[in-house]
Amino acid sequence: MPARHSWEIGLLCVVVGITALVFLLAALDAFAVLFLGGAAALGIYTFYLLLAPLLVWFARGTLYARLRTNGVKMSPTQFPEGYQMVVEAAARFGMASVPDAYVVLGNGQINAFASGHGFRRFVAVNSDLFEIGGAAREPDALAFIIGHEVGHIAAGHTSYWRMLGMYLAPFLPLLGPALLRSQEYTADNHGVCFRYSGTPAAMGTLAAGKYLNTLVAYDEMANRASAEKGFFVWVYNAMSSHPVLTWRMWALRDRTRHGKLFMRPEVPPPLGPATPYGQVPAQPPKPVP
Repeated sequence: MPARHSWEIGLLCVVVGITALVFLLAALDAFAVLFLGGAAALGIYTFYLLLAPLLVWFARGTLYARLRTNGVKMSPTQFPEGYQMVVEAAARFGMASVPDAYVVLGNGQINAFASGHGFRRFVAVNSDLFEIGGAAREPDALAFIIGHEVGHIAAGHTSYWRMLGMYLAPFLPLLGPALLRSQEYTADNHGVCFRYSGTPAAMGTLAAGKYLNTLVAYDEMANRASAEKGFFVWVYNAMSSHPVLTWRMWALRDRTRHGKLFMRPEVPPPLGPATPYGQVPAQPPKPVP
């Protein structure tokens, strides 16, 4: 299996622990209000915390409903190229079933995401990653992106209980964004495992769009990860849910170490071949029902 980022589980435990503690305090506050004659009414934050399990469930359900009613479901007859990539990625990562996959209107934006509801898991890809006729402009780039999104599912990032445990992640300075960035690095490892050759075009697409992606000098941009310095560079990365592109490209190119979460890369990439973590499996994927 592709490697999980070395910080992910540790950060997850800390974030889930803080979230559980805050949920407990909210429950005690509600108990005091209802049974011990405490404050006159529940605070708005306590109210939303108590509703967290329902809010997470409702948000996931409505997202899935939106895709089922407005999205174009990939199949052997609709966007067959993307559908086959999803099937092969699920097989490569040892998943028991193939997640649903949808194409949604992008309106010029390059994006894709993965989520779930109940026992179903699904990925969605913006239409701008496809050309007229449903073919991918850069098939390897699309394969990397689909491998990345299916990787989120394979790594357990779309679980309801994980989402509930990370409910406060967006509100935890440094810790929450760092956990999200570590998950993105883990998903990138899945993308590399599925279609390593699509790495430069995929990152070029995120940097300059699908029409100019092949003009992006991948190594030149990755090298800037160690050259771009300064306090605000650090702050911007520390506040981001995704690694900044230069750091992300550096990590995708240098497969001897995990991607940086806080400090910029400084060690030059190794010369010559190196034994990567998340080695691409030698055996072909098995069929998935």
